[in-house]
Amino acid sequence: MRKKSAWIHTLWIAAVLSLLVAQHPADALAGPFHFGFKKSVGGQLPSINEEGFKDVVMKHGAIFLGDTTKKELYLTFDNGYENGYTSKVLDVLKEKQVPAIFFVTGHYVKDQPELVKRMTAEGHLVGNHSWTHPDMTQISAEQIRTELEKVKEQVNTLTGQQAMTYLRPPRGIFSDNVLAVSKESGYTNVFWSVAYKDWDVNMQRGAGFAYNQVVAQLHPGAVILLHTVSKDNAAALGSIIDEARKQGYEFKSLDQMSVKTYGN
Repeated sequence: MRKKSAWIHTLWIAAVLSLLVAQHPADALAGPFHFGFKKSVGGQLPSINEEGFKDVVMKHGAIFLGDTTKKELYLTFDNGYENGYTSKVLDVLKEKQVPAIFFVTGHYVKDQPELVKRMTAEGHLVGNHSWTHPDMTQISAEQIRTELEKVKEQVNTLTGQQAMTYLRPPRGIFSDNVLAVSKESGYTNVFWSVAYKDWDVNMQRGAGFAYNQVVAQLHPGAVILLHTVSKDNAAALGSIIDEARKQGYEFKSLDQMSVKTYGN
């Protein structure tokens, strides 16, 4: 009898949970979410189908992939603070004639104005990474708008860059509300389909490791996330670019992205 009672109790709980989900389907899509994806292996497309937030990303037109029918790559860098390697990264991009976008915080803009000016002077895009790098799912819509506007204004004052239309949510944390508010403010949220744990400055493993991590994930339409605080990235970037081109890939600016897709 005890087993039967426990079984009935379990069924009852499952029924109640199912009813709650059915009554509040939007709650399941509200977030917050931490961006993640199934990595590309052997040139196959990555996927966000199993992460639970694909519908939210699609709803707001956020970028995860480019045109997956073309061998195009999009280099993106997150710049929360300077660790001495951004100049080297810019040198490589200039030598190789590769466009990129740098997502900057308020701290970076204030601390490294000359580097921000160099980014735009050399033809790169500067994107928004928020003023104080908060979890934007935990602040109000007005605070989100203020975070974004302060970065845009300061970059414009420094560089003359009038438009700022790309946003990378700090730490990859987002929600339906964050995407909605930022979209209303004129932003396309940019996630990624190639990444590795490069941001930990105490866990650098050499240029070869960085090279292998990135090259192993290359696929058509890839949006590549790198952090300029990584010594490994700065050392490996030239070789990564050369190998990608050897494989037939072309590097493009986000402004040249014609198709946004979301994997299989």
